Amino acid sequence: MSGFSVALIQVSTHDDESADSRLARGLGLLEKLDRPVLLVMFPELWTVGFFNFDRYERTAEPLNGPTAARLSAAAARGGFWLHGGSMIERSPEGNLYNTSLLFHPAGKLAAAYRKMHLFGFQAGENAILNAGESPVDLHSEIGHLALTTCFDLRFPELYRRYSGCGAEVALITSAWPAARLEHWLVLTRARAIENLFYVLGCNGAGSNRDCELAGNSLIIDPWGKVVAQAPAGECVLYGEVNLETVAEVRAEFPVLRDRRGNGVV
Repeated sequence: MSGFSVALIQVSTHDDESADSRLARGLGLLEKLDRPVLLVMFPELWTVGFFNFDRYERTAEPLNGPTAARLSAAAARGGFWLHGGSMIERSPEGNLYNTSLLFHPAGKLAAAYRKMHLFGFQAGENAILNAGESPVDLHSEIGHLALTTCFDLRFPELYRRYSGCGAEVALITSAWPAARLEHWLVLTRARAIENLFYVLGCNGAGSNRDCELAGNSLIIDPWGKVVAQAPAGECVLYGEVNLETVAEVRAEFPVLRDRRGNGVV
């Protein structure tokens, strides 16, 4: 498959709405998609709200819990790949993780990525959750996909690892604050330019715990061109990914081939 359509669902969060209510509302937005797509994405911790740290413990679920089950059913019903954003995962050992879930169009959980870089500088997420230990990428019918989450964006070595193993599309689920919107706009383009792949950044909107989210979800091509950009509020951002473009750009400008050693020199 050389090209496919995507939809980034920029859900708005507000503290007076429960996680269950927001999950139902977000899944309802799937039913209102106005065109066929092969990949749908949600933001980071969009049901609980990233900055609602006091809700992490009580909303945590295993990967076979009710949230994953509803996302799985939605993927199967829509017949598309569904990146469910992320949830607070409770592992069998009782540890908590910020885990993103990618479902196959048949509803099977195709990949789960535990966020490796936790935000908060020894507070907030960083103090409550365990960090993931492994990058996660997936060869799929719609290309070689790489999973990342929000704060990961500030660590280019993770994305370089993905491009090094041939990833064509980097998926970023995020709850990026409006106060650092310019960083979001610059870093997403930088990761695309550095690695010559598509970057799909699905960010949250609204606010939680008095922190306003930036919205501005993005679809960026391997040259770093912004193919589509959302406004600040809740919306669905549509766009196209063409894997032939990845191959063409890498052939025309083979910078990755000239990387020496471990990339330090």
